[in-house]
Amino acid sequence: MYVNVSKKLLVYYTKRESKARQLSALIEKSRVLWSEKKKSWLFVVPHTLENCVALKKLGVKDVPSPILYYYDWPRSYKIANPFYAQRETAAFLTLHDRAHVHNGLGTGKTLASLWAWDYLNKERLAKKLFIIAPLSTIERAWADTVFENFAHRTCAVLHGTRKRRLTMLDEDVDIYIINHDGLTVAGVLDALSARSDIDTVVIDELSQAARNSQTKRWKAYNTLVNKQPVKRRVWGLTGTPIPNAPTDAYAQAKLITPERMQGVSFTRFRDIVMQQRGPYLWIPRPESTKKVFEVLQPSIRFSMEDCVDLPETIFSYRHVDLSASQQRAYKQMLDDLVATIDGTEVSAVNEAVKLSKLIQIACGVVYDSEGNEVGIEGWEARTNVVLEIIEEAEGKVIVFVPFRSALSKVTEYLTEKGISCGVIHGGVAKSERDEIFKAFQTTNEIRTLVAQPYAMSHGLTLTAANTVVWYAPITSADTYEQANGRIARPGQKLTTHIIHIEGTQAEMRIYKRLEKKQRIQGLLLKLVEEDSKK
Repeated sequence: MYVNVSKKLLVYYTKRESKARQLSALIEKSRVLWSEKKKSWLFVVPHTLENCVALKKLGVKDVPSPILYYYDWPRSYKIANPFYAQRETAAFLTLHDRAHVHNGLGTGKTLASLWAWDYLNKERLAKKLFIIAPLSTIERAWADTVFENFAHRTCAVLHGTRKRRLTMLDEDVDIYIINHDGLTVAGVLDALSARSDIDTVVIDELSQAARNSQTKRWKAYNTLVNKQPVKRRVWGLTGTPIPNAPTDAYAQAKLITPERMQGVSFTRFRDIVMQQRGPYLWIPRPESTKKVFEVLQPSIRFSMEDCVDLPETIFSYRHVDLSASQQRAYKQMLDDLVATIDGTEVSAVNEAVKLSKLIQIACGVVYDSEGNEVGIEGWEARTNVVLEIIEEAEGKVIVFVPFRSALSKVTEYLTEKGISCGVIHGGVAKSERDEIFKAFQTTNEIRTLVAQPYAMSHGLTLTAANTVVWYAPITSADTYEQANGRIARPGQKLTTHIIHIEGTQAEMRIYKRLEKKQRIQGLLLKLVEEDSKK
């Protein structure tokens, strides 16, 4: 296969004249030539996306998408060039209206899918884009990526009240972004059904959003993409297609490529990929991986090991909304030196202490002046984001939690969800810590390490993980750097991923200063000053 870029021609070499003639008979504006130099027949055709798709359907392998040759790859100044995995993923998506992207966490599939749609739109092969994503990523991952890389595009985030969602959906923009449960809000699906101009749908973290075909959420997705007159292009993104069991693939395949599951019930699929060993015990059959691969086609997969051109460390953010109680307490803490939560006074005598109180409120764990914990709702939403990240990650994960009480809640929550955890805090004896670190680094006994960053000693190597999650920020730049350094050390073979969870301006600004190794001093005063001007 050869591409003549200057003339925008695709040249396919074959020793069989009949093959070349057959292709020419089926594809318009093509020619068949003999190359004495190559001793081959040449099938020559305009290098258009339509012709590439036609050739793939006719069984020609390795057909290069035009996006690789004629697209300008719009991007921010932060990105020198698209990574190889991103270019190949975008090219793959342009050639498939229905497809699965199984690239690992941190490999750039968000931007790759946006590039693919942008190219199709410029070629007038796609209209508007609708993105369904985890709540924590709709602003920080998706909207920010659009804003930073596509200056020529407009987008709307459909979040908030029912009225606000419908109002934003009525806006004439290029890209709409909604959270996983957004389509179940009354009126949203009906409004979408009337929009023939929205013809491309991306479902991010598909295995989280749609691994059960009996949920209200899945049925809403299915109605949107499979049960309407509008033929919609649908791409499902997830780095972990079967996080729990091979049966997780059933609902995903039925949604993205329903023809592959035609006439196959969930029970039948379970019998194909699992075998029963007891009344309630099912285990994967030896051939289950092959079967899952077959039903989740067409697909593309790049793991972190494949992406040698990624930067050494990727920093990203996940947003979580505060509960109503947290919002009130946070606002009051900014206004006063003493905030009252459920009748209990929480003192803040200086800037460092007050910043800590703001972070405690965001974590849903607050202490009064005597050190007693004061309950405040809201911590579950943040902890659920941690679970999302762990399910997305290919390997082991370290979760840094600043406060002991919050650490206990996070550990309990993850354990209930079936995540094997090791716990490190100031109260864990050195001998026990050493055993936990050894098990984490050398065995499969512990998937996730939940730790107070201050309890992680200098020089500690934990390269079994390549993902760090900050449940909330700390105020020590040195500790932040040292904590991240547990995975970014000699022996680490993968790109490391540092993910920050935030729900407030205070947290976001602390993270930004920590990243840049700047002092935290003065940050609170600036927050209070800006708040007073609102």
